[in-house]
Amino acid sequence: MAISVKLEAFEGPLDLLLHLIEKNKVDIYDIPIVEITEQYMEYVRQMTAESAAAEQAEDLSKEPDAREALNTRTCDVMSEFLVMAATLLDIKCRMLLPAQVNEEGEEEDPRAELVQKLLEYKMYKYMSAELRDRQVDAAKTLYREQKLPEEVAAYKPPINYDELVEGMNLNKLHEIFRQVIRRQEDKIDPIRSQYGKIEKEEIDMEAKMLYVEAVCMTNHSFSFRKLLEKQESKAEIIVTFLIILELMKLGKISIRQEELFDDIMIESNVA
Repeated sequence: MAISVKLEAFEGPLDLLLHLIEKNKVDIYDIPIVEITEQYMEYVRQMTAESAAAEQAEDLSKEPDAREALNTRTCDVMSEFLVMAATLLDIKCRMLLPAQVNEEGEEEDPRAELVQKLLEYKMYKYMSAELRDRQVDAAKTLYREQKLPEEVAAYKPPINYDELVEGMNLNKLHEIFRQVIRRQEDKIDPIRSQYGKIEKEEIDMEAKMLYVEAVCMTNHSFSFRKLLEKQESKAEIIVTFLIILELMKLGKISIRQEELFDDIMIESNVA
């Protein structure tokens, strides 16, 4: 069984520190760090003494592993209080030194970070108490499940169509129809609805190469523009252009252009 390192209702270093602040009725934003540190150290010494006494009172006949686990848990709990004690001493020392100035020209308060932690802990403590009270109240709530006869559960009131269409005429029906259509049109994104569907176009590079070579063999000289105009899509135009470049590289064709922006004539070197 673990030793409970707790005085009165203190369950952590922040809980003890908050109790000392409330006990001395001091402003949490202006903590008298010297006085609070001395009282906190007194509580830590008392807790250490009670922890040692409780440990000696334990059955020493326990297994070594059990005693080691017990000592580890006790050290873990006490270390939290000792860390807070060291923090208080560090703040106490920094308050004795000249105040440091931040980038905005304001003096930094060594207690600011500790005050923020205390405020957060106080808020969570009150919230946990509120949730615990609600849990207790909820445990007192009793309810009975609804059990209806099958005939009642399956009953559906009849529909009176005459009453449903009472006062309805063609103009009202037309107006309702227009409202429904208007709602459907409002759901359509005016931008995205105009997007087309992008489909991947598969082009056989080898077949296109054979096609261009066949044109070169049947026509000693032909127009580059007319060759591209016979292609059915943009992708085919691009592939055909790449094939023309490849045939030029291989020396199978040559090109000529009389003047700037004139049509490019392709001359075949294929026998």
